[in-house]
Amino acid sequence: MKKTPQPTWGGRFATGPAEIVKQFTESVSFDWRLYKQDIAGSIAHAKGLAKVGILTKAEATKIERGLHAIEREIESGKFKWDTSLEDVHMNIEAALVRKIDAAGAKLHTARSRNDQVATDLRLWLRSEIQGTKSGVEPANRQGIMAAIQNLQKSLIHLADKNIDVVVPGYTHMQRAQPVLLAHHLLAYVEMFDRDVQRLEDCLKRVNVCPLGSGALAGSTLKIDRAYVAKLLGFNELTQNSMDAVSDRDFVVEFQAVAALVAVHLSRLAEDLLLWSSAEFGFVTIADAHTTGSSLMPQKKNLDVAELTRGKAGRIVGNLVAALTMLKGLPLTYNRDLQEDKQMLFDTADTLRMTLTVMATTLAHTRVNRIKCAAAASDPLLLATDLVDFLVKRGLPFREAHHAVGALVAESEKNGVPLPKLAARKHGMAAARVFDVHHALAARTAIGAPSPRNVRAQLARWKRLLK
Repeated sequence: MKKTPQPTWGGRFATGPAEIVKQFTESVSFDWRLYKQDIAGSIAHAKGLAKVGILTKAEATKIERGLHAIEREIESGKFKWDTSLEDVHMNIEAALVRKIDAAGAKLHTARSRNDQVATDLRLWLRSEIQGTKSGVEPANRQGIMAAIQNLQKSLIHLADKNIDVVVPGYTHMQRAQPVLLAHHLLAYVEMFDRDVQRLEDCLKRVNVCPLGSGALAGSTLKIDRAYVAKLLGFNELTQNSMDAVSDRDFVVEFQAVAALVAVHLSRLAEDLLLWSSAEFGFVTIADAHTTGSSLMPQKKNLDVAELTRGKAGRIVGNLVAALTMLKGLPLTYNRDLQEDKQMLFDTADTLRMTLTVMATTLAHTRVNRIKCAAAASDPLLLATDLVDFLVKRGLPFREAHHAVGALVAESEKNGVPLPKLAARKHGMAAARVFDVHHALAARTAIGAPSPRNVRAQLARWKRLLK
């Protein structure tokens, strides 16, 4: 029996694709997620065709109504996706033609699936980054930038509640110098702020309209690309039709920013895992945000933080996959680019969920003040302050460093506390160096962890994130 040609591009072919080819090449099983952006782009394209006289206003209105009806069917779950039509674009167009006949068949004039998918993907990613802004995005959807800022607010709230708590700061995973816990938490607020800035910058290159570039060489029909771009809320137009349909730099750039956000989340997760362990005991996470063991009844595991570390690897892997997909592609569109979506969808979904769950976990974290105070009372944390004390008395830094190092060795060898040895060798004033609150108050340089500085930073971040 002769097979029916593929309806979207079948004029050239005597038969349609083999079943296994259909299964291998279809993308509607995942790119259906672009339906809202595809419909918005098609409505704008129809209005653009009407503006230049290719469609009548009545035809454009009919198309718009038909597309909105299809959108309602999709959102109600009544729409039947057909894998034989390959992708979201042809499924919606075929449904439109069935609904409104001839006018629907005119919709694809002066565009290709190449510029169509590039437009849909940019609209989708724009909404993922910034949330509901332009009317194209799903209602009540939080953007990734907002999710980052909610996590920052959780960090600030935990810092504010524990403004007077002192903990050891660490280098090389060894106790180094005392800091306010709030100062440590605000370090992550700074990290995540850089991530927001990177997303804002990335958004500039996402929010560029490729529609009207056609397959690769535009169209001989006179169209108004600027008008359509404005309808869709784009700030700029692509300037080279070949680049427009083959460009996925914006996908890679977002994935790179997302990978860095995920790395920052992973570092925060590691701190929480250490702090909540019996060896540290600095924090306790609420039962609802931990899990147990199938064998050991005493266990309380912070799986949220462990999965956050694991998901960072997945997001970094998606970035590598995107770069690898692009590295050997000649201009212009190649079907390899179909592979951009699953990794992009996965990154955005995974990142948003991880940001949200970490923010909620921090909101249910209690600081164990007694454990923190005990760890911060270690006099060795203030050995550097003793060096500074000797420098103020005129000793060159290297000599002071050597002298204090020798005192530390003597303290460890003979079991005599360092403050006592310091008083014995340098007078009682040297012993006062080991008052942790005095030591912190003296750290007044910009960016240092004095209580005054930290309170000012907390106030600043509250204003910025209000």
